[in-house]
Amino acid sequence: MRILVTGGAGFIGSHYVRSLLLGSYPGYEDARVVVLDKLTYAGNLGNLAPLAGHLGYTFVQGDITDQRLLREVVPGCDVIVNFAAETHVDRSIAGAGDFVTTNVLGTQRLLQAALEGGVRTVVQVSTDEVYGSIAQGSWSESAPLLPNSPYSAAKAGGDLICRAYHRTHGLDVRVTRCCNNYGPYQYPEKLIPLFATNLLDGGKVPLYGDGLNVREWLHVDDHCRAIQIVLEKGSPGEVYNIGGGVELTNRELTGWLLAAVGAGWEAVEHVPDRLGHDRRYSLDCGKIQAIGYEPRVDISEGLAEVVRWYRDHQDWWRPLKGQAG
Repeated sequence: MRILVTGGAGFIGSHYVRSLLLGSYPGYEDARVVVLDKLTYAGNLGNLAPLAGHLGYTFVQGDITDQRLLREVVPGCDVIVNFAAETHVDRSIAGAGDFVTTNVLGTQRLLQAALEGGVRTVVQVSTDEVYGSIAQGSWSESAPLLPNSPYSAAKAGGDLICRAYHRTHGLDVRVTRCCNNYGPYQYPEKLIPLFATNLLDGGKVPLYGDGLNVREWLHVDDHCRAIQIVLEKGSPGEVYNIGGGVELTNRELTGWLLAAVGAGWEAVEHVPDRLGHDRRYSLDCGKIQAIGYEPRVDISEGLAEVVRWYRDHQDWWRPLKGQAG
């Protein structure tokens, strides 16, 4: 089987590729994987270093909006898993253009190349943020899309393009919508690695507003395993929520990270709330549970592990931290 993984040098995509090629998914040990990545600031070939010399791994640098390149790399692939996206909410507020280009136009061009290239299945990796904010209860996959940031609006646009290609052309596209991820190799602009690395350096961490915004958290290994389940057992045209089952306020999460590093609340700096900041996310995961998914990584063990990883891999994140400012 030949699998094209777009955005495969990023945090989640690289974890999926490493898991796939290093034997975590039975039956896929002999898969050939082509990673297509633009290598923006968030893409890092160091994330794929454990695969150096692996006969099933090929890397191509390029952009999913590049139609000519897609016509070269897509034919012959059985499956595409699309992680390629601009993902940082704060960056989307500062400038939305790149988010619309990659997350909407890039998705459309990738789907068109898949249609023309005879690809069997496309898995589109999306986000719970497309649903907006929910005060009570949890979103099912049939909830309306009510995104509130340019990032989430662009991801919702990509999801709808996927629906259209399935309904219009019969392309087997499956969409996953996941909650917040954490784990090793996550770029240090994101909350958990930002806080962990700041605290490891004896610095301060910024807490938005009152700190009571609620998020679900999921270890990246559980997320990637869920994506694989959707690839193997999901149905064409369907959407699958992927949740962690644990909701934490940002203040609670900050407390866990402070404890893991051994810092006190004096390290917390309260900052003005983010524009359009969603108050709460929560996913109903009954649909994916019905095909065999359950998260395995305990949140307390997972957070302790990831703090240890950043403590032990400062050679990986320090150059990126300087780049991120």
